[in-house]
Amino acid sequence: MEIRLPSFTHKYVVLCVSAVFVYAGVFGVSAIEVFTPAEVFVENGTTVTLSCSFKSRELISSSSSVTWSFLPEGEAVAFTSIFYYTGGKQFPGSVPQFESRVEWAGDMNKNDASIRVIQMQFKDNGTFSCDVKNPPDISGQMSFTKVRVVMKEALPQTSAAVIVGGVIGAVIGIIIIAVVTYLIIRRQEHSHDYRGYVSVDSRAAIVDRS
Repeated sequence: MEIRLPSFTHKYVVLCVSAVFVYAGVFGVSAIEVFTPAEVFVENGTTVTLSCSFKSRELISSSSSVTWSFLPEGEAVAFTSIFYYTGGKQFPGSVPQFESRVEWAGDMNKNDASIRVIQMQFKDNGTFSCDVKNPPDISGQMSFTKVRVVMKEALPQTSAAVIVGGVIGAVIGIIIIAVVTYLIIRRQEHSHDYRGYVSVDSRAAIVDRS
């Protein structure tokens, strides 16, 4: 015997399923996006700010948190937490070499989860990770920064030096162009005056002959 459900029952089931999907889309867990520079060069013995920013569709709350971890260069073990921040308070991690050297430098209300590391050392070479949670945005991927601690002589050209060099080069180029343009205009004016003088003399000679 075939059992047939009333048509209104089928419509009710479809409506319920649709409502579940809509609820999941609106109230479900969303993914937070975290951003850090891919690589940072630091002079040995100086203080560096490790930048980390994020995007979240949820309002920042006291339950939001930031975790910074570290993986030494050349090692394949798991990352170890060196800093934790939540509810306006910061907590040190479990790596002795970073004890009393890491401090909060961000502003959660501005989507900034940066930290500052004091007196960078060669043993700090490695990969730092920034992980931000802003419930219900908790399913995003952490972001990584490769840190290279080097001597001052080995630092790459800074953006400031590049900008200054570019500005100086541009000013010199403008001066050269202005001088060349001025000389060309002067030469053209002189040539024009000379042709005009010859033309006047020629007309005078023709008048005398007549």
